[in-house]
Amino acid sequence: MKKITNYLILSAVSFFMISCSKSDDKPVANNISLHFNNTFKNNSIVLGGATSTDATVNTSAEDQVHHLSELKYVVSNIRLVKVDGTEIPYNVNDLDKGATVVNQAKPASLDYLLTNIPVGEYRQLKFGLGVKQEINMLDQVRFPVFYAAAGANDTDMMWQWATGYRFTKIEGFYASDNKAFQVHTGSTLNGEGGKPETYTQGVDAYRDITLDLTATALVGANSPKITIKADFDKLLSGKTKVILTSKNAITPSLHSSMDAMQVFVNNIGGEGKDDKTGMFSIERVENN
Repeated sequence: MKKITNYLILSAVSFFMISCSKSDDKPVANNISLHFNNTFKNNSIVLGGATSTDATVNTSAEDQVHHLSELKYVVSNIRLVKVDGTEIPYNVNDLDKGATVVNQAKPASLDYLLTNIPVGEYRQLKFGLGVKQEINMLDQVRFPVFYAAAGANDTDMMWQWATGYRFTKIEGFYASDNKAFQVHTGSTLNGEGGKPETYTQGVDAYRDITLDLTATALVGANSPKITIKADFDKLLSGKTKVILTSKNAITPSLHSSMDAMQVFVNNIGGEGKDDKTGMFSIERVENN
């Protein structure tokens, strides 16, 4: 009888240990990868110089032929929304850990990994196009990694005349004679150059993007991949139809009118009220 009792106790302990082991094996977090597919309508963009025969050519709503030689933008303030409405922020106040520069010339930058995302079912993705006002400053001490990435020679996502970052840097050529154009956007300051005490907020170019997922992203045993389409046809053919000219195709300066830049910002990022998607949409969700 004693042997039988010992056997039963041993069996019970073994069962308890196995049950605990199985319980402990359940993940509490996993990763989500974001992939950015930059397009003209449904064609992925290939960059090229003025006379490139390989560059993806687009025709705007106003019949203006154009192609791009440079395409960069900042993504930050990322948040994921569960099916129950719970919002999970991802390093929203840390540009080193929660922001990236998407650069079409660098394929590796088109993928951004979100780590340690809590297990759950997610239905929505939110992020900022640009950097929110509270942390939009060139702070090499606080955010050395992002500062270095944004300021690199082949990136150059900093204003030379202000204290913040460029949010988008889009350059290319238009018309049959390949005239150059530049569309650089970012929040601006009014005031006297070199006198921070006189600065006040000018154009607020930051846009908060909200995208409904095409399928529920299941984080747990799965590590989902979300493909985000950014349709740069909207640059000229968004809600406001733009015709590039020598006046609106240059980088705005601190003291110039910001009307032209505001049009481009609203076309690609939405105006922030009725339109919170701009050029962005969810192409697909893969629960791998």
